[in-house]
Amino acid sequence: MTTDRATIAAGGALLIGVAMLFQLAPAQPEQGLSPPPGAHVVTISPRPGFSNEPAIAINPSNPNQIVAAFQSPASVSYSEDGGSSWQLATGTAPPDYKVSGDVSVAYDVLGHAILCYIAFDKLGTPQYWAHNATRNGVFCRRSLDGGKTWESKVAAVDAQATHPDMPFEDKPYLIADDNNDSPFAGNLYLGWTEFSLTKSIVLFSRSTDGGITWSPPYEISTQEGIPRDDNGAVEGFDAVAGPDGALYTVWADGTSFVMAVSHDGGLTFGPSEPILRLPASYFTVDGVQRANGFPQIGMDLKSQRLYVTWTDYRNGDIDVFCSSSPDLGHTWSAPVRVNTDPVHDGADQFFQWMAVDPKDGSVYVVFYDRRGDPQNHAALITLARSTDGGNTFANYAWTQAPFTPNEDQFMGDYTGIAALNGRVYGAWTYGPTPPALPRRPQPQRRRARSSYIRLYKARPAGTIVQVGVADFTKPSK
Repeated sequence: MTTDRATIAAGGALLIGVAMLFQLAPAQPEQGLSPPPGAHVVTISPRPGFSNEPAIAINPSNPNQIVAAFQSPASVSYSEDGGSSWQLATGTAPPDYKVSGDVSVAYDVLGHAILCYIAFDKLGTPQYWAHNATRNGVFCRRSLDGGKTWESKVAAVDAQATHPDMPFEDKPYLIADDNNDSPFAGNLYLGWTEFSLTKSIVLFSRSTDGGITWSPPYEISTQEGIPRDDNGAVEGFDAVAGPDGALYTVWADGTSFVMAVSHDGGLTFGPSEPILRLPASYFTVDGVQRANGFPQIGMDLKSQRLYVTWTDYRNGDIDVFCSSSPDLGHTWSAPVRVNTDPVHDGADQFFQWMAVDPKDGSVYVVFYDRRGDPQNHAALITLARSTDGGNTFANYAWTQAPFTPNEDQFMGDYTGIAALNGRVYGAWTYGPTPPALPRRPQPQRRRARSSYIRLYKARPAGTIVQVGVADFTKPSK
């Protein structure tokens, strides 16, 4: 979910001296984790600002081609050399809306890149987005050259003109059926939450012509949720297409994750039924403006084992979990803890995202990790990998320079990861740690210090988006 600060960020308002702040990282916490093989990290956003909520995809037709999207506005960086270098694309954000974000991106079977985003002029009441909202909608744009250039024509999946009692469309996520043997290969699928004044529902649309047109949205949530963006809403849609074309979708519904399955290419769905219990979808992470543990779903295409990952606080501090199903979602394993620090150590791991390598079935999870800081503040980015069907996970330190999130910085609602042929690409938001203020300022400096605090709170230092690369075809160091 983008916020009103996106409008400020789009205007380029940045804290003076932000470049200096990025160089003032605290001492590195000792995690005891080795980096993944072939690891390197690249910043893909052009400058510090309101840059967050990234998504990333690999072109199965040309694995050296990768696109990473982020907000705000809706932006795309692309690589044509396996992630070594990146360039910012142009023409991705809508010129006729003030704010665009909540991005997701995918490649279809032809190697075309598809970008999905929401766009609006003004949010409604905080957390009650449909109240006093203005025009908004879900939109898609295509790139026929893998992400370098983008068509000017935009497909409106669900556009809402300003009118009384209008809904607000939120958190869409895009899925491509790129399995060549699937009877629905080439289909694109979109699911999202629609908030109205009285409820929240999960809507779904599909495209069978490569994203040029989209079917009328229809509801796939059997259980409807509360109208607020909080626990009790139906949110966090994700999906995966199986080798036979079946589409498995998940989202959070109160204290459960639910699944709905389509066997006809997204034309119809069975009922959404609970598959896993959890304490809550939304929770507090110290120093983070807002956080959630929404699920992701993936599949080992050879064994057809399904995986779901999420975060929750069942152990007191926040951990990343994975559960798997050997029978297409009918039964699920007990949750496996993905992060390998000691249980109950007080360290939070949060904002996970998962990808399953379609070639060898390896499961990869990226997340923020505070295990190296006894104060549970500074975070690194950790990559987890399972090669035994989700029974155990090895953890790797994907970044070396920690940062401490600031409550005035919006970190977003999600990270991103993609994997193919042993190469893994993660995308995340990183922010500077503000310089330490003197504990006992001299009287003549007291006014300047308080002015600085007001400036910092009014215009927090911007965030950046980074991409990490790992290559498990190379030996570990």
